[in-house]
Amino acid sequence: AALCQWFIGMNSEIPSLGASGAISGVLGAYIIRFPQARVKTLVFLGIFITTIRIPALVIIGLFFVQNVISGLATLQTAAKMSVETGGVAYWAHIGGFVFGVILAPLFGLFRDD
Repeated sequence: AALCQWFIGMNSEIPSLGASGAISGVLGAYIIRFPQARVKTLVFLGIFITTIRIPALVIIGLFFVQNVISGLATLQTAAKMSVETGGVAYWAHIGGFVFGVILAPLFGLFRDD
């Protein structure tokens, strides 16, 4: 995750701190290991609050797509501005997720021993 963020912003002077890239890696591995899982989710309908079960693939997929869109937007911002804006390391999230999808099966995390 950190390597992906560094590759996108090699000249950045803003420090990167946190574990969100690692958490994204866990989410990527989860999608591969439990593709049919459903997640209990809060839904706000005006003044009513309820819970529904949504496929994890949908929730985590939306997380990934949102990070890709935001990551691409940061590239556009960086191209048009001479100042760094800081904030969320979207590319660390993307890199962590992709590496979680790729490396978890390679490391044998899904063997049924």
